[in-house]
Amino acid sequence: MSTDIAIFYNHLAQTSPHPLGISISKAEGVYLFSPSGKKYIDFISGIGVSNIGHRHPKVITAIKEQLDKHMHVMVYGEYIQSTPNQLAEKLNKITPKNINSFYFVNSGTEANEAALKLAKRYTQRTEIISFNNSYHGNTHGSLSVSGNEIKKNSFRPLLPNIKFIEFNKEKDLTLITSKTAGVIIETIQGDAGVQIPSNKYMKALRKRCDDTGALLIMDEIQTGFGRTGSFWAFEHFNIVPDILTMAKAMGGGLPIGCFAANKTVMNTLSYMPELGHITTFGGNPVCCAASLATIEVIQEENLLETVEEKGKLIEKLLHHHSIIEIRRKGLLFAIEFESAELVNKIVKTCIDNGVICYWFLSNPHAFRIAPPLTINENEIKTACAIILSAINLHVNESPL
Repeated sequence: MSTDIAIFYNHLAQTSPHPLGISISKAEGVYLFSPSGKKYIDFISGIGVSNIGHRHPKVITAIKEQLDKHMHVMVYGEYIQSTPNQLAEKLNKITPKNINSFYFVNSGTEANEAALKLAKRYTQRTEIISFNNSYHGNTHGSLSVSGNEIKKNSFRPLLPNIKFIEFNKEKDLTLITSKTAGVIIETIQGDAGVQIPSNKYMKALRKRCDDTGALLIMDEIQTGFGRTGSFWAFEHFNIVPDILTMAKAMGGGLPIGCFAANKTVMNTLSYMPELGHITTFGGNPVCCAASLATIEVIQEENLLETVEEKGKLIEKLLHHHSIIEIRRKGLLFAIEFESAELVNKIVKTCIDNGVICYWFLSNPHAFRIAPPLTINENEIKTACAIILSAINLHVNESPL
């Protein structure tokens, strides 16, 4: 066992008894490389992070230029720094007019934690409504509004006054009332296996929040930054949130998150009490530089224009009689099969043969595909051929 592998298993905290355990020494574009030179196509973008590929030159340049100026100099919100200012200004141009105040944090779960606090603080209400099978993060508050009971039971008690309703079921919207501070929803449920709501439902949800005074919190941590073919997934439904959360692809590979709202709403975190939300590393200038460059790459390379075309190509190439359903929005896929056992075999074989696919925590009968938006046609064809080969191998050995 090599030194790196021994340290990984003996001294690095493990998240499960069965990590992938792939050694990575380099990443470039859509590829990951092992120390021995084995090449993998990253068909999941590091779970929705590397939307513009790994180590995009523009992001690397932006990071280096910021490093020559300064790194961390003060906790969030005290010093005026050019790079976070530029990022806020850029985000202000690509979000709805009612979203005009941006609070930079470190991750998606922190963004959601803060969004819950903001909804309670602004409305002076305590009830939060979320959705069955949802996923919003693993810290206590985010876990409290996530819908996977198996993942939650060992950590109770969690936040009180949380109610869960069915996703995309209009009848349940009556449970949103004048007691509700906020409704937190993934615009498209990711971990549940890419569950896509109807336009009618999303409009009814928006109206119910308007009618009751509840704030609509839209979690775009997996779906933002072009993943679905528009910059934000909520644009597909012609509605806007009251609070927007983002992370993952935001930093081009560096850790950064954000929760955003109207300035009138956001300002309530600054008094009664002061410092209603604080973070030491939020707005880190190096991460903000990477984020600013990431947005510029998406815009300047017109990446949104090719997302749907690439998504359709993958869907066409992965046609197979054993696939029960392909759920897709842009370049976010769930490929569903009859059993979790079959999914596990296919995913493991794909990885062995150089294509990284991955499971869903809350939908074991499907695996995820979410390649970098920069992937080209030849790379798509190569990856899909390997996936089809894995499907054929294991379907032929099963009674399907």
